[in-house]
Amino acid sequence: MITEVILPQLGETMNEGTIVQWLVKEGDTVNKGDVLFQLESDKAVLDAEAPARGTVLKILHPKGSKVPVLTVVALIGEPGDDITPYLSGVAAAAAAPAAPEPPAAVAEAPAEVAAQGGRLFASPRARRVARERGIDLRTVRGSGPGGRIVEADVLAAAALEPRATPLARKVAEEAGVALTEVAGTGPGGRVVRADVEQRVRPAAPTPAAVPAAAPAPAGEMVPLAGVRARIAERMSRSAQETARVTLTTEVDATRLVEARTQLKDALSDTLGFAIGYNDLLIAICARALREHPNVNCRLEGDQIRLLDEVHIGLAVDTDRGLLVPVVRNADRLRVVEIAQRLRELVARAREGKSGPDELTGGTFTITNLGMYGVDAFTPIINLPECAILGVGRIRPEPAVLGGQIAIRQRLWLSLTFDHRLVDGAPAARFLQRIATLVEEPYLLLA
Repeated sequence: MITEVILPQLGETMNEGTIVQWLVKEGDTVNKGDVLFQLESDKAVLDAEAPARGTVLKILHPKGSKVPVLTVVALIGEPGDDITPYLSGVAAAAAAPAAPEPPAAVAEAPAEVAAQGGRLFASPRARRVARERGIDLRTVRGSGPGGRIVEADVLAAAALEPRATPLARKVAEEAGVALTEVAGTGPGGRVVRADVEQRVRPAAPTPAAVPAAAPAPAGEMVPLAGVRARIAERMSRSAQETARVTLTTEVDATRLVEARTQLKDALSDTLGFAIGYNDLLIAICARALREHPNVNCRLEGDQIRLLDEVHIGLAVDTDRGLLVPVVRNADRLRVVEIAQRLRELVARAREGKSGPDELTGGTFTITNLGMYGVDAFTPIINLPECAILGVGRIRPEPAVLGGQIAIRQRLWLSLTFDHRLVDGAPAARFLQRIATLVEEPYLLLA
């Protein structure tokens, strides 16, 4: 019996992955759970394990291949098993021309789909995905046994479609323009509304007196790919879809500094590391979110979902780009537990070994630029969350305390929130509560 090895989907937003390297070769015997290959998603490099025991009969996609999720990448079985149906399916798919643009909607597709020159067979999951993504199964070449269309084939066909925003698709449909004829200028080459309008708008005549365009400036070209492309897409979408408002406040962080120093002195030897400001800020924001659930929310269709759980992400700078490990159920953890969990998450993120659930599912994000000498800034909301807290540097400044001039540790906080979901006054009260907990951190014990 042949077992298919598929490229796993390591998160809801993952559409494809790159096979970094194969750790086995054809003819090797493997056990269930053995690592077969390393897979790079847009967030991490992870190991893919064997789903069954047997012999590696065929590696269908070599090292370096970019493959849609759920694609069959290798076959495991017994020597002598017939793998011809898989090989013919792969060859046919490789030789197939690009699929034409699918119709706006596809009717219910039966398990058997009539096609010119014969009958095509499609799995139930392939039919469901085809309906969801508007793919005409008659345009899809199957790679399953006997040419059967499987889910991976439909996803591969969907990947051939031009990437475009919903508004761009609507404008193109109304103008009768094929998206394949439009060059995208959005993140990752995505077609945006302006691209379609530029394609429709006739080019203005160029006056004879206008000089020729200057050549492009010299410099290195760096591909917008991987984590960088994912960041570009998410930040652009957040800027386009949210009604962002940023509130800033300056707080007295003297007692926060004292609390952090006391925790560091008391626990560093036991823990093996020093409690940091981010650990305390996660605990503070978790308490504030529990007390202000209207900020711990997200937009779902035309409704606002108030979330029961508090999962706080911390923006982390890594060699692969900005990643946001998520401390789940932060409101139920002690500061020490938050600190231990955060260090585990950050270490895996920087090594490219994060699990898919460690970088997703946040309900609120903290981004701290204080170590770079930044005071206040306007962070961009990490969708689908409602708000994000920007943290500046802590520095000593003269302040009035009890009618006297004293040196106090001052800290700027910047809260960006989505005004569609929260009004200014509730957001200000939430920020005010964070400020109070920073100024009086002992309230975390109450």
